[in-house]
Amino acid sequence: MNATSAFRGRENRVEKRSILVWDLPTRAFHWLLALSFVGAFLTAESERYRDVHVMLGYTMLGLVAFRVVWGLIGTRYARFWSFAFGPRSVLTYLKSLFTRSPQHYLGHNPAGSWAIYALLASSVLAGASGYATYNDVGGHWMEDAHEALANMLLGLVFVHLAGVLVSSIRHRENLVRSMLTGYKSGRP
Repeated sequence: MNATSAFRGRENRVEKRSILVWDLPTRAFHWLLALSFVGAFLTAESERYRDVHVMLGYTMLGLVAFRVVWGLIGTRYARFWSFAFGPRSVLTYLKSLFTRSPQHYLGHNPAGSWAIYALLASSVLAGASGYATYNDVGGHWMEDAHEALANMLLGLVFVHLAGVLVSSIRHRENLVRSMLTGYKSGRP
């Protein structure tokens, strides 16, 4: 037995343990953004709940502003640099999902990182176009853009949920539970 195989044997014997990955600010942001989006989407067509819709839109913008700051100064797995992956990494990760041993990441995986960036950017665009619509800037065109962006955001949410489901199954881990508790199982 050579030194490399001895090391691998020891590495495989290292037990997995519970590791705090998603800190409280990241989890609070995640669930508050999800609730704000659902509420804003459900109240979008109602004149009666227009003020609620607008308040939820502003809440989303505030939450995204917080997340950008937290992505720069927050904890290890919350920082953007910890999940800055290029297109090749995303493709390699997605291909690995169809193999016997898919690539596993303790923090965000490459595909998930791109979904996060798309969700954040779409939230800002939907919020900004909503603000413009509410203040009669841009006319009917802006209202159409706001609706299209909200629908695109809904589509991204479904892609995100599908990714969570596939990743949870392929990696045999409950990602929803980890986003509630903050902990994932991994090697130190």
